[in-house]
Amino acid sequence: MDHANTLNGLLDKAAITDVIHAYCIHFDRAEAEAVLALFTPDAVVDYGPDVPRMTGTDTIGPMVAGGLANLFAATSHHVSNVTIRFDGPDAAHSVCYLYAWHRYRDGRPDSELWGQYHHDLRRTPDGWKIAHLTLRAAGTEKFHRDTMHPIGRRPAPPTA
Repeated sequence: MDHANTLNGLLDKAAITDVIHAYCIHFDRAEAEAVLALFTPDAVVDYGPDVPRMTGTDTIGPMVAGGLANLFAATSHHVSNVTIRFDGPDAAHSVCYLYAWHRYRDGRPDSELWGQYHHDLRRTPDGWKIAHLTLRAAGTEKFHRDTMHPIGRRPAPPTA
């Protein structure tokens, strides 16, 4: 039986969605330690081509804490359209849509980002954790980075 269609699968979907929401809540509250607690120790975070890929919470932690303390005065992250696909009962993949607003400490104009979070998640003894996170962008306005991973739109069909 497909895990997603079982009662435990439905409970796992709710727990995974809670992890995704917790990431946004803790990021917006500038709670770097709580953000970091959502990741597996060997997690990989890829925020885009302009940022070095981070592997392991020892690398992710200082980057998140530094951004929250030094770059952002406030943020507001909103996720929707959460889809979850399981690879058995202990591994899952998720895609969710993202709208994020940022206010900067240095006074530059506020920015907006429209995109997606792509997650790989693993069940651990402490519950579901993010093993891999990739940020993909559909568009930005006054965002602090010039290059982002695209969401992967299909090319437009040729015109006659």
